[in-house]
Amino acid sequence: MPISFNCPHCGTSTQVADQYAGQSGPCKSCGNTIQIPHPTAYQGKPVAAPTQSSSSTGTVIIVVALVAIIGTVTIGGVLVALLLPAVQAAREAARRMQCQNNLKQVALAMHNYHDVYKTFPPAYTVDADGNKLHSWRTLLLPFVEQSQLYDQIDLDKPWDAPENQHLVDVAIPTYGCVSSPNAMMNSTNYMVIVGPGTIFEGDQPIALRDITDGTSNTILVVEVKDQQVPWMEPTDLSLAQMQMAINSGSTDPGSNHPGGMQAAMGDGAVHFISESIDPNLLRNLIIRNDGQAVGDF
Repeated sequence: MPISFNCPHCGTSTQVADQYAGQSGPCKSCGNTIQIPHPTAYQGKPVAAPTQSSSSTGTVIIVVALVAIIGTVTIGGVLVALLLPAVQAAREAARRMQCQNNLKQVALAMHNYHDVYKTFPPAYTVDADGNKLHSWRTLLLPFVEQSQLYDQIDLDKPWDAPENQHLVDVAIPTYGCVSSPNAMMNSTNYMVIVGPGTIFEGDQPIALRDITDGTSNTILVVEVKDQQVPWMEPTDLSLAQMQMAINSGSTDPGSNHPGGMQAAMGDGAVHFISESIDPNLLRNLIIRNDGQAVGDF
């Protein structure tokens, strides 16, 4: 094994075979006599252990940082996925409560109208020839803080007459559920059910005394879905066309609330009615004077 050493006179580095250890001889550079050291006696410079370059260290740091970021994003995504249903449920609960408040305002307006005129408003008004003019929603405007709008409407002309056209696109927040896709537009998703025995028999107004089954057992206003009906238009649900089911189609009550719809009763209370309700019970709730007992709904 070669022995590496430096000349003590000139510093020249030299390598000789280990068989010459301990012997003397002239330095090949300066010619001065030098003695070859034994391997154990020679204390050369220690060989430095290889170290990672700063670029390698930086690479490691970047990789660790990226792993941490990816992990954070992944965990965050999982948390969002877990929380999303809860957030959506909370939002729907808030929308359902707002809808409930709107229906309460409509029911209260109905009763205030009754206090003034001694009847609920008719489903619609008609001209001398029996043609529909205006909806009950138009007649309620003064009772939902829309007196100024009401005063601009020509009640002797149809709702869509040129004299009233400039008012058709006015949105009435009270007449719409915020869960509806058409919320904040001029469309309504609150309707009454029109037909014999209901609280709304066409253009004939009905009084509280006519609700012989009890106001708490008789539906006043319901939600509908999938209809584009301007609030001014005298269009509502027809009892004759109903299938006596909830969320079964455009001819029946329904809503965008999961599992059913909300209805304002004759006493002003608002109830959530399940879409699994028995058809006979639903009919009993709609008819005001059939004498049928109404249980839980």
